[in-house]
Amino acid sequence: MDNTPAPEARPAAVAAVVVRLPGVLVDLFPGAPRRVEVPAATVRDMVDQLDKSWPGMRDRLCDSRPAIRKHINVFVEGERATLKTKLKPGVEVFVLTAISGG
Repeated sequence: MDNTPAPEARPAAVAAVVVRLPGVLVDLFPGAPRRVEVPAATVRDMVDQLDKSWPGMRDRLCDSRPAIRKHINVFVEGERATLKTKLKPGVEVFVLTAISGG
């Protein structure tokens, strides 16, 4: 007897998104590339995947609420994103650090 679940009962695979990380962030995590593909349906999923590969990255990107830190900007399709922002398969997500000066 075949115990394989029917196709509609199987969880759908999460498609990969492309994440572009700033140099100042990847410098803190040896081996982290500036461009990485991770499976993620939301920005929160993306952060979780990055933290899985480079433990501690979540703490650099998010505060304790949890929310994206004030000095970090995440953009999806030209729009500022939150952890709840949904991601389309193959979309590019840009993580930028805020620049300040006087």
